[in-house]
Amino acid sequence: MTGDDPNWPRASHWLAQRREAPIALSVLGVPMNNSITPGRCDMAPAAIRQALDRYSLNDPDAGIDLASLAVADIGDVTFSGASSEEVFFRIVQGIKKAAANVFAVAIFGGDNAITYPGMHALNLPFARCGLLTFDAHHDVRDLEGGLTDGNPIRALLRAGLPGANIIQLGIQPFTNSPAYAGVAREAGITVVTADEVYARGIDAAVSGALELLAAKTDAIYVDLDMDVLDRAFAPAAAGSRPGGLQPWMLRRAARLCGAHPSVRIMDFVEIDPTKDVADCTVLAAASFFLAFASGVAERIRM
Repeated sequence: MTGDDPNWPRASHWLAQRREAPIALSVLGVPMNNSITPGRCDMAPAAIRQALDRYSLNDPDAGIDLASLAVADIGDVTFSGASSEEVFFRIVQGIKKAAANVFAVAIFGGDNAITYPGMHALNLPFARCGLLTFDAHHDVRDLEGGLTDGNPIRALLRAGLPGANIIQLGIQPFTNSPAYAGVAREAGITVVTADEVYARGIDAAVSGALELLAAKTDAIYVDLDMDVLDRAFAPAAAGSRPGGLQPWMLRRAARLCGAHPSVRIMDFVEIDPTKDVADCTVLAAASFFLAFASGVAERIRM
């Protein structure tokens, strides 16, 4: 442990500092818990912040010291006593506030349902918005029971987001039904399976997806569902299965997303801290956030 060593600044202290404008990156917790599988995803924002206590600010691969990046933690959206309509409004307004006059926003979920209001917070016609997901699932289940973590993409398609503006990386075998795979295919969603990501390489897969979306849109939202990871690395993600991606791949992916000028928002979702083992899932999410922040710093430097 680093204790209070002034030569080993903790990422948690960096995030907690109060800074005056201008801010480059803002962080917002959205403890939504509309999961199909009962759990406590609402506890994840606090768990991710706590996990940052075990990381430094030095990214040697990118040559970045995050101490130079001005970050602001906006806190969490509160849901107490709110109807589903009020929750949607609070999330959208909270993200819009966090996004004002910054390069990018990082959202600590919560479950994957937050991607639906998150896309609305881009405040652009959906025809001009792109969505890149890292996910084992298509998330296009039926909407009859309302918005859940299993159907935010289906809800966005219904709301007018063109399927051609969606790219999904990391889709795994035997985690989606033929019917829902058909929904994604008929909507025109570009699907890159986990095996295809391994074959192409994570850098090529992510860079290619970002460039494709940037060529046809004005802003990109990135959704990182932790169940895209192999289950050995994400026991706290209910939907994770053996055969998924590895943490080093998602860390590189997050840095690439942070560095891309079209990426405005990235969420980190689907962690139930009560199901974690040795904190490996929340530690992974915290490292992905730091990699995203490193990418934002690189974006500014460029």
